Formats: sequence, structure tokens, C-alpha cells
Amino acid sequence: MANKWWKDSVVYQIYPRSFMDSNGDGIGDIPGIISKLDYLKLLGVDVIWLCPVYESPNDDNGYDISNYQSIMKEFGTIEDWEELLAQIHNRDMKLIMDLVVNHSSDEHAWFVESRKSKDNPYRDYYIWRPGADGSEPNDWGSFFSGSAWQFDEGTNEYFLHLFSKKQPDLNWENPKLRQEIYKMMTWWLDKGIDGFRMDVINLISKVPQLPSVGNGEGYHFGGEHFMNGPRVHEYLKEMNREVLSKYDIMTVGETIGVTPEDAALYVGEDRDELNMVFHFELMEVDSGQHGKWDVKPWDLREMKQIIAKWQIGLEGKGWNSLYLNNHDQPRMLSRFGDDTVYRMESAKMLATLLHTLQGTPYIYQGEELGMTNVKFNSISEYKDIETLNMYEEHLAAGEDIGTIMNAIYVKGRDNGRTPMQWDGSEHAGFTTGTPWIAVNPNYQSINAEQAVKDPHSIYHYYRKLIELRYAHNVTGYVAFRLLMEDSTNLFAYVRTLGDEKLLVVLNFFKEPAQFQLPDDITFHKHELLISNYEAKADTDIRSITLRPYEALVYKLQC
Repeated sequence: MANKWWKDSVVYQIYPRSFMDSNGDGIGDIPGIISKLDYLKLLGVDVIWLCPVYESPNDDNGYDISNYQSIMKEFGTIEDWEELLAQIHNRDMKLIMDLVVNHSSDEHAWFVESRKSKDNPYRDYYIWRPGADGSEPNDWGSFFSGSAWQFDEGTNEYFLHLFSKKQPDLNWENPKLRQEIYKMMTWWLDKGIDGFRMDVINLISKVPQLPSVGNGEGYHFGGEHFMNGPRVHEYLKEMNREVLSKYDIMTVGETIGVTPEDAALYVGEDRDELNMVFHFELMEVDSGQHGKWDVKPWDLREMKQIIAKWQIGLEGKGWNSLYLNNHDQPRMLSRFGDDTVYRMESAKMLATLLHTLQGTPYIYQGEELGMTNVKFNSISEYKDIETLNMYEEHLAAGEDIGTIMNAIYVKGRDNGRTPMQWDGSEHAGFTTGTPWIAVNPNYQSINAEQAVKDPHSIYHYYRKLIELRYAHNVTGYVAFRLLMEDSTNLFAYVRTLGDEKLLVVLNFFKEPAQFQLPDDITFHKHELLISNYEAKADTDIRSITLRPYEALVYKLQC
């Protein structure tokens, strides 16, 4: 496989609204990000992924774009953005931007024109259909609850919106639309950005007939008709040919409902499409049969099998992206670790997992501090459209409020969107005003100021992991092998590079656990590269008793 700069990189994701507010209006902004670049440089990350900063009415916090080539006034100006890019490049870091082209805002000029009449030149930029027997064109449900169709009285037709009704889906069947998108992408690349994270990019091709799912009354998930659709690879190859291939950039696609076999088609090095994809299989490990909000306990054996499947499935074919949380997910520490007694140990253990697998690790803002989920007292404190719609829908169905709120505490997207905790002052140093969403009350004990000062903090452990990645060519180790796969509390694996092996042993729980190295793994020398506990002297690594949430990484000379 080819050597590329993005394979050796570590990406830091910024959710601008919650990162740093420079002017006291309670909303994070671009000058605020600029003020914290040295903090990110010290952490050691190479690439910053900036969630949308484009002009938007903010129905879905910027993922409903009304102008792709303008900056949201709350975040600053295009001059502020240009200064951000310059300052990032001055620090030898790179910037990738969010590309949201499955849908736009209903306030985008294209849609304003599209809804005016059936013969408007922009009509076919979106997906319009007449009703069926006085109802929606089909029975698809939206990701954000309710129907995926919205009736428009102006022309007596419905438009498709897989997400909010203010996020109409773009019609990729229209070549004029595709050219408009490629032109816009080129505009940003010519400004000097280093790539794109592509929002729900595998949804852009729909089965043309838009058939109903047809399994009863109500609305149903129609993913089989719009995930990995019939022309999606054709569109991405065209995008690559006309835009992406002309620049030395990185691309990562958010892809719902993909398997490793699907992913190989998107990221195969001979496919000329994307560099990486975000898959969701691991993010569904604690979802029951009724989906995300049907919370079930997660199982370590299932988690291990999923990770192993992806590590092995893409080996020699394509590159993995590595993440356990982002702006759409709860905090990984609260979800997969212990956010109380063993917060430090479990945060470091989870980080060790992400930074010793093959692929590019993505750090979500605050992860490096061990930020946790939040439990607001009232639904009125929550801001996320998905959460609020689910609450109303489940309440109307007669579900117990306690059950609904517990699902929000565990899975709600606002868990990852509370303001970045910079210090112990009011509002965690995020703003001098009133924050757009409340700060997590634990900010006085969990914040960046304390973490940077403490050499044993989670933040400095992340620094060591990133340094380790470069010093020992962690990305070069391949041939992933899962060890003790039936263990219910240990996650152990080896990766191979020539006559060396990387041995990683992780205890995922608070109970001590016994690791046994298989007899067929022989070595004549070993070196402990990193651990989240004080190292024990003269450890026999063939048989180790791991402490609560302990992480050990050894280099074996074979």
C-alpha cells in the first residue's frame, strides 16, 4: 500500500460552536479556535477537522447549509477563516473541512428557487414527488423521526428529507447539480485546505423508483433504497476524477451501514474514490433491535470481533479510520470506560486502543481531557434536534419519561456538544457570556488548564501515544491478530512488522484480569513502550495480572 501523509497523521475534530468563544456571545467562533492552536500543537496532532462553519440557519447546528461559500456570522468572517488556515499551516498542521452535500438547507438559494414552480431551472436540484393516494410518496422515515417527506403547498408536491424537514436532499441524478458541487469543492481546495470529511456521503444515490419499505403502517427505515445506492461509486469516481485527484489531500467519508467489503469499494487504493470511511458498526454495539435509543449493555467480545473484522478486512486493501466518539456520539469515556472512580485509567486505556490499531486516529475535542457525558435535569436544557424529536415522539407513544431521559443520558448527541472545559472559572473558561448549551458541571475538576500542568494527566498520556506513533512506526505494523478472543474483560492483540511485534493488552473493566500469551508467540527481547500505570519491574509478559482498566503496550523482538 502506498505511503501517504494522512496515514501517519492524528486528526483532532473541532465542533466550533462548543470549542472557544472569543466575543462573549456564548457561541464558539473562529477567532476562539485560533487562540487555542498552540494547545493543539502541544498535544501533537497533525490535522484539524473543522465541523461546518458555513452560513446556516442552524436547524441542525450547521449541517443545514444555506451558502457553501460563506462563513456563518456567529463564527466570524471569511477573513477570520483565512487567518485560521494560515495559522494552522504556520504550525505545520493541516485543515480539513466538512463537506455536506447529501442535502442543503431549505434556505439555500437553490431550494428557494426549486420550490417556486415545477418548471423552475432549479427544480431538479432536489427530489420532488407527487403524493400517493393523498399521502407521502413512500413510507420512509426520517433519521430525525417522522416522515422523510414534507408537503409543499406552493406546487402541491413533496420533497425528500432524510434528516430534518429543513434539510432537503439534493438530487445527485442531476449532472448540473454535481458540477455545481465540484465547482464549490474546487473553490475551497484552491484556498489551500487539505481535504474533506464528507457527511453521510454514501446516501447520495437513491434507488430511482424510491420504493416503499412496505412492512406495515407508519414510517420505516428505507436504508436499503438509499445506503450505498446504485450510482454512488459512479458519483465518487467522477468527483475524484474532476476534483480530488488534482490535489494532495485526505478524504474521509461518513458512511452509514457499510461492511468491510463495502468499505473496500470506497477506499480501495485502486478504486480512485476516497481515502477512508467512518463506519458505524462499532457505534451500534449498545443498540437494541429498535435502534439507537433502545439501549442495551455492550459486550466486549462483540466489540473485539467488530474491530478485528475491520482491521483484517481492510488489510492490504484500504485504510481504517479510528474513533470512539465524535459530535454525533456520546463521550467514549462514559460509554466504554468508567467516568467516576477509574476515569483517568479508563480514558488512557481507551486512547491506547485507538492509537495502536492500524488506521488514522481521530480525537474529538475534550476526549484528551477525559470529558464525560452530562445529565441535564430537564429536556428544556437539551438543544439537539434529533434528541428533541425523539423525546416528543416517544412521549406521544406513552413511553415513561424516566426511560426516555435515560436513553438521552446514554446516547444523546448533546453529550459530546457541551462546551470545551478550558479552566475552572465560570462556564469553564469557554465564554464570558451565557453559553449556547450549559457546561458540564464537572468542569472544575476536569479542564485543560489542570491537565496541561499535570504531567500524569490524560492529556499528556495522549501526547505520549502520539509521540510513540512516530517513534516506533506504529502505522507500519500490520497482520492484526486477536488474542484471547473469548475473554469477557481483556482485549489483547498483536501486530507485526518484519521480525517485530506490537503486543497490546487492555483490561476493559475494574476487576483484575489475567493475560496469557499464546505459546506460539516467541521472542527473545521485549520493551514496554507505554502503560497507564506505574510499570512493574521484571514482569513476565507471558502471564500478566492486569489492574483495573490497565493498558500495556510492548514491542517484541522475535
